[in-house]
Amino acid sequence: MKWASKCAAVIPCLNEEATIGSVVADLRRHLTTTIVVDDGSSDATATQAEAAGAIVLQNQRNMGKGASLRMGWTHARQKGFSWALCLDGDGQHAPDDIPSFFKGAERTSAHLIVGNRMADAAAMPWIRRFVNRWMSRRLSKASGTWLPDSQCGFRLMDLNVWSRLPVQCDHFEIESEVLLAFLKAGCRVEFVPVSTVYKSEQSKINPFSDTIRWFKWWRKARH
Repeated sequence: MKWASKCAAVIPCLNEEATIGSVVADLRRHLTTTIVVDDGSSDATATQAEAAGAIVLQNQRNMGKGASLRMGWTHARQKGFSWALCLDGDGQHAPDDIPSFFKGAERTSAHLIVGNRMADAAAMPWIRRFVNRWMSRRLSKASGTWLPDSQCGFRLMDLNVWSRLPVQCDHFEIESEVLLAFLKAGCRVEFVPVSTVYKSEQSKINPFSDTIRWFKWWRKARH
């Protein structure tokens, strides 16, 4: 498959002016189109992304990661792309891992390919590692499928399949929702090893409000 013409990168961003320019520039080695969704940033994220060559969509106020991803996926599909490569704008996802996603899709015919950081889990901040494993166990049990890294946002997704699924979350629970939606629809999900890159970036996850949102979503998702 000619991935450069079939796939667009989609990056939700909140105050990532220090890194988004280099992330967009690095993506050009693999894809020709990058869509950055600026989620109400108060800094120069949009300006830096546009200067680096990205298509920039902007939320006038902070809408959440899930809402921003859905906006980016919708725009990519409207532009004729059938796949989206999803990643963060803070530089924690290594562009060198991108070919593994493409090879994984071609090898397995999966509709969703998710990055798996757990081979080098010790490099993750301990709280992220603990929460990820806890959520992954519950999602694995609910789906009947082993999901080694359910919270990784580095993903390759079939947009035509996504467009038919009931994915509605606006915040960080979007990662869990997409996984279960694809699996419930009988779609194949595969994982590929990716690097564990953590620098000085600050997580945008609010440990209180986002945890409550996840549990509210989880309560509904089990029924």
